[in-house]
Amino acid sequence: MAAEVSATSLFRGPDRGVSENVVLRHDEGVITEISGGAGPAPRSFVIPAFVNAHDHARATASSFGAVGMPLESWILRTALGSPIDPYLTAVSALARSAKAGCAAMMVHYTRPSGTMPLLDEAKAIAKAASDVGIRMAFAMAVRDQNPIVYGDAEPLLSGLAGDDRKTIEDLFVRAPMSPKAYIELTDAIAAAIAGPMVDVQLGPAGVQWCSKPLLEAVAENSARSGRRIHMHLLETVYQRAWADQHFPEMVRWLRDVGFLSGRLTLAHCIHARPDELEMIAASGARIVTNFSSNMHLRSGLAPIAAAHRCGCAITVGVDGLALDEDDDILREMRLVQMVHGGLGFKATWTPAEMFALAIRNGRHATGAPGNGELAAGNPADYVVIDLDRLDRDQIMPVDPMALLFARGNASLVKEVVVAGRTIARDGVCTGVDLPAIERESRAMYRANVGKLDSFRRMWPSLSDRLSGWFEQQLTCE
Repeated sequence: MAAEVSATSLFRGPDRGVSENVVLRHDEGVITEISGGAGPAPRSFVIPAFVNAHDHARATASSFGAVGMPLESWILRTALGSPIDPYLTAVSALARSAKAGCAAMMVHYTRPSGTMPLLDEAKAIAKAASDVGIRMAFAMAVRDQNPIVYGDAEPLLSGLAGDDRKTIEDLFVRAPMSPKAYIELTDAIAAAIAGPMVDVQLGPAGVQWCSKPLLEAVAENSARSGRRIHMHLLETVYQRAWADQHFPEMVRWLRDVGFLSGRLTLAHCIHARPDELEMIAASGARIVTNFSSNMHLRSGLAPIAAAHRCGCAITVGVDGLALDEDDDILREMRLVQMVHGGLGFKATWTPAEMFALAIRNGRHATGAPGNGELAAGNPADYVVIDLDRLDRDQIMPVDPMALLFARGNASLVKEVVVAGRTIARDGVCTGVDLPAIERESRAMYRANVGKLDSFRRMWPSLSDRLSGWFEQQLTCE
């Protein structure tokens, strides 16, 4: 259906800048024209829709006491937040991302509910994305080693009481999936849910969690099928220490077996070294940075400016841990710009350049069509920003993109359009009742949390043992 939006200002890209008083027209989900002559309308700034290029579609972690701890403890603690209903958990996360202005979101599905077959769980998440109206990349995460620590967990487990040890093993130790079975599962998921709005990817959890045969199978399947890969890499100091001790040529090996390619997106890369960044850049792989998640988990500050300078394609994700755990992708992009944008008079990029590359690379990472620019022939994926609130003083003309990176946040989003369809307006999702969904989810979590009382009771002891294991086994200089 043909539609149009009047824009006081419209971002064309870092080279073409901002156009004033234009009308964007679209039909059948595609932009057909951008022309001058906008009539009287509320002041608005129309920009390409955002992309949340790394997420897991999970419940808010802090609600389960996963606060102020490193990833290696945090992962175990968030077992308390395992999806009680895959659809409800996913639709809540996808809707929060959508109303913040995202046209697309990567769901690297690392914690299945265990309440249904994995294929059915993937179908439930695809239904959630469809109901919200957001584009989704979906990868069923896989690991076949190191379920508790990065190595032999026996020193940690052996000192636990019998019942406590069984609790941990029941929660975290599973029979590993073979490489062949994982590829077959991914093929089945793709056959069931892939389409114009859903890109199914391969999702090895991370090198420390995946055997070489599994990573080789993923690389081979990706090369043969063209399927994208999404994986964590070098997120924490302990993962860096593990790699140095057990897999010192890890990134080079990934390159040599064909794992590194333009089909690959790597989350974090906080502790990647210059030579590793050079290999990632040369391969055409993307790095998605998740600033607030890295700060929440004390993982460190990623070398994003250095990665950009050596040619790495950079994009931005929320990782379920935005600064205020509100999935505000605009605030996350601003934080990345503020921290990595340069030093003194030497700028890494302008805000407009950073915005454009994050959107373009995010769309490539998620398989969303187009390059993210607002131009005829591209998908009608855009966000309308309340320019009166953004430019609240109106003292003199100021570049609205500069204002967006100075003070923007999700509360300024008036409308979110994806494939020509309005999926959020004035902070309300149009396809789902997010407040009702969140009320229902909270009630189910409250009723369910008592089933894990034994895990909650033993957590202080387990947490101490975890920190002791990692500090003793993987010392970090």
